[in-house]
Amino acid sequence: MSARQILLLAFAAALIAVGATTLLFSFGSLVLDRGGSTVSFAEQAPSGISDPSAVSDEQNSIEIYKSISPGVAFINTTSIRQDMWGGTQEGKGNGSGSVIDSNGHILTNFHVIEGAQRLTVSFGGDKTYPARFVGGDPDTDLAVIKIEPPPQGLTVVPLGDSDSLSVGQKVLAIGNPFGLDRTLTTGVISGLQRPIRARNNQPIDAAIQTDASINPGNSGGPLLDKFGRMIGINSQILSPAGGSVGVGFAVPVNTAKRVIPQLIQSGAVVRPKLGIEGVGIEKLKARGLDLPVEKGLLLYTVTNGGPSYAAGLQGLSRGSDGEVVLGDVITSIDGTSIGDLDDVYRYLDKKQVGDTVQVQVFRTGRTLTLPVRLVGSSASRPTQRRIR
Repeated sequence: MSARQILLLAFAAALIAVGATTLLFSFGSLVLDRGGSTVSFAEQAPSGISDPSAVSDEQNSIEIYKSISPGVAFINTTSIRQDMWGGTQEGKGNGSGSVIDSNGHILTNFHVIEGAQRLTVSFGGDKTYPARFVGGDPDTDLAVIKIEPPPQGLTVVPLGDSDSLSVGQKVLAIGNPFGLDRTLTTGVISGLQRPIRARNNQPIDAAIQTDASINPGNSGGPLLDKFGRMIGINSQILSPAGGSVGVGFAVPVNTAKRVIPQLIQSGAVVRPKLGIEGVGIEKLKARGLDLPVEKGLLLYTVTNGGPSYAAGLQGLSRGSDGEVVLGDVITSIDGTSIGDLDDVYRYLDKKQVGDTVQVQVFRTGRTLTLPVRLVGSSASRPTQRRIR
């Protein structure tokens, strides 16, 4: 081969290499996108909101409403139930939600869409969009629905940081109370780390308490800071009459950040579990029982074949004489004090399936530390059927 042919061959090989590299890079990016590992959230405050320190409080509220309210959805639900005579009854409900990306995903409360067979969404006016159920997590009362196809120009509600909140700071709630679409109320954070429960009685960790008026229909809507960032998802009110008395609760947005990717990718949340049932020692002592420790979780059931069973934890049993033998008392996990099952749920919610935790137990007068490798469990995914 001549020198010229060698140069041409080398140049062609270089072009092929560059092309192949580009193709592989593009394919890799496509895989990442489709695999769902690139789920991300908007965090920057909208451009229409001025520095709160540079404007009046009134102007701040006006700017937040103008910028964020177009991204607050009015969710209408329809459910069909069979009555006792074999006929059907149509039930309707409504709630609120927040657009979280340009693909049409909307974050709301699970209880807003639970049991719904048809979902529609509007953003003010007469235009409505059909939506489908994407995934729900009864344990945190959160769900994601999706407008299909998503309209152009959706306003995305940015997500803030609920771990950096302070009691007394200004908050704003936008929602659809009593069917009055896109209503603004304002107030302050009244308390943090409040213990509330989802409708399935699971504890929701570190709820935000606010005096911003929240009423039926506000559920699922955003609780915002003065920069227009969502810091919570309005979920519950404490009221004997069913209306706002200045005690409302929101699920922290950082909880939603952990849950949303799993809901979008698989429709449910897989949580690590120990495979145990038990009762708090303090509750038993309050009933007059004399127990060898002051605080802990007394195990009465350890699931056969579960992770705690494999690690050697023991539940209640009967001795050879027929007497009940106390099970292990879990006193801590990884050094975190445990007093009841709620403490276990809260701690494990921050762990991953496959992690190994060090469980300290009290057993027959001595303290043991047993490593337990966590396995996964998920709440059953609710069925949502589209009616056409």
